[in-house]
Amino acid sequence: MSVSDDQDYESVLLVIRECYVYKIPPLASSRGHKAQDWGDVEEPLWRGRLRIIAQGKKCSIRLEDNKTGELFAVCPYEENKGCVESVTDSSRYFVVRIEDQGRHAFIGLGFLDRSHAFDFNVALQDHFK
Repeated sequence: MSVSDDQDYESVLLVIRECYVYKIPPLASSRGHKAQDWGDVEEPLWRGRLRIIAQGKKCSIRLEDNKTGELFAVCPYEENKGCVESVTDSSRYFVVRIEDQGRHAFIGLGFLDRSHAFDFNVALQDHFK
């Protein structure tokens, strides 16, 4: 097997069966995002599955429909590039930079359980070790 074959191989690092997406307001201060500014976190914009996929040295966060697997959004993850940021007021919510055809947007990402948020952080960190 050549090196290029290794880079084409996809590996699933984490699956979380339920996560939530929120529309977030523009960043109001340099102190960072707060989940409390997103409105009612009990009413997300979207619900679905999160998968972290590694392909060679690349890593992406995929948000997919639970039943059909249809892609909602993807975040190409690069370490220390601001692709994923924790909010300042909760350990269960993050701001994620999604991309589509050269355009990008920031969305809120939340988990029902703190342990899912912890697993999410660990999976991303472990990929780059």
